[in-house]
Amino acid sequence: MPSKYTAKEPKVPQNGRKLLEVFKRHDADGDGRLSKAEIKKAFDELGALIPAYRAYRGLNHADGNGDGFVDMNELEDLVQYAENHGYTGST
Repeated sequence: MPSKYTAKEPKVPQNGRKLLEVFKRHDADGDGRLSKAEIKKAFDELGALIPAYRAYRGLNHADGNGDGFVDMNELEDLVQYAENHGYTGST
């Protein structure tokens, strides 16, 4: 199933592209937004010691409209959060 993230790419610096791909890959249902569970799986892949904590904090940082998901318009904020906490997308 193609991801809905292909319509308009978020403005992510080149060094955040790998992180962007990791998060996009974890949109398991292809609905174009990331749930807390999907974000947790992404942080687990990125090597977080406590991925549930990082998912909680990342969701709180990036979920600008408060719907409980990170959608296309908020994805660059999640990437920024991950970068600010030392994640690079390289495992």
